[in-house]
Amino acid sequence: MNPAGQGGPLAGLRIVEFAGIGPGPFAAMLLADMGAELVRLDRPGGSDPYSKNVVSRGRPTVTVDLKDPADLAGTLALLETADALIEGFRPGVMERLGLGPDAVLARNPRLVYGRMTGWGQDGPLAGAAGHDITYLAITGALAAIGPAERPVPPLNLVGDYGGGSLYLVAGILAGLLSAGRTGHGQVVDAAICDGAASLMAMFSELASQGRWSDRREANLLDGGAPWYRTYACRDGKHIALGPLEPHFYALFRRLTGLDADPDFDRRDDPDAWPLLRRKLDALFAQRTRDEWCRLLEGTDACVAPVLILTEAADHPHLVARQTFVTVDDTVQPAPAPRFSRTPSAIRPPSGPLTLSEAVARWRGEGHF
Repeated sequence: MNPAGQGGPLAGLRIVEFAGIGPGPFAAMLLADMGAELVRLDRPGGSDPYSKNVVSRGRPTVTVDLKDPADLAGTLALLETADALIEGFRPGVMERLGLGPDAVLARNPRLVYGRMTGWGQDGPLAGAAGHDITYLAITGALAAIGPAERPVPPLNLVGDYGGGSLYLVAGILAGLLSAGRTGHGQVVDAAICDGAASLMAMFSELASQGRWSDRREANLLDGGAPWYRTYACRDGKHIALGPLEPHFYALFRRLTGLDADPDFDRRDDPDAWPLLRRKLDALFAQRTRDEWCRLLEGTDACVAPVLILTEAADHPHLVARQTFVTVDDTVQPAPAPRFSRTPSAIRPPSGPLTLSEAVARWRGEGHF
């Protein structure tokens, strides 16, 4: 682990995070892993039921009562020395607390003000409650995911983390680059519905060209294609099959003996897909998952075992890359992506910190 305040491509950046749940903390974790110094402000009693989990790694938490004039003043003083801010309240909450963009940017014109919401800062639904599943629902993303019978929420990966956290991080970093050139910060309005819609760019294009069906399990990447889906093996475990390219598909056929079956010549005929899926169901049911992996994994047939979380950390490829690490007896993903000169790191937790101590350290060029 790199010492606090050292290492990582974002070393030297200071970010204030207002505690929340979901995409805001995950974005903060990514920035902390990359070396930014964050301080997390939480209300008395804690607003985050997951405040001690993996997503909260790499930064101290300071308890503040933003309705207390002294704590409000201390928070503004901390923001005067910050490079960026992350908040995930409903629109208008920060303004009512006296911490809206106008008030903060007046004190620190270079600050990048990151706002993370589901619906965005404006629009008919801006003030409504919601969660990952509801934000995905209006973008077309949710309707495209799952079996034919009904849509299935893809955990909270596509909405909260993909359409939310990653777009917030990209927006904050872009804002910081702009502030470095111009001396002026700005507000980053990161809405999960906007980000999820952006993630659907390729499928929006296909749909506009009549090349994407509204029916699930009827398309190339949604489990419809027999050579891009999962199959149950003899032991009840699953295998993932994905030889999209014709030459990879041909190799898969050769390795499994399917090159002798003329039905599999109809690879690109959707009318044949139900038949091919049934045949592949029967094929994979003949062997266990590990037996199929011994035959196919590591070849260009594009086959991999479907691992549960407790198995993933032990996969030889992920072990070799140290994709998972153990910190405080908790197995967790290592920082990503990787940097050759300024590697990211999971920083050890710091001791208890008060708001006045945080302000004093940043004013004095100190680190947490």
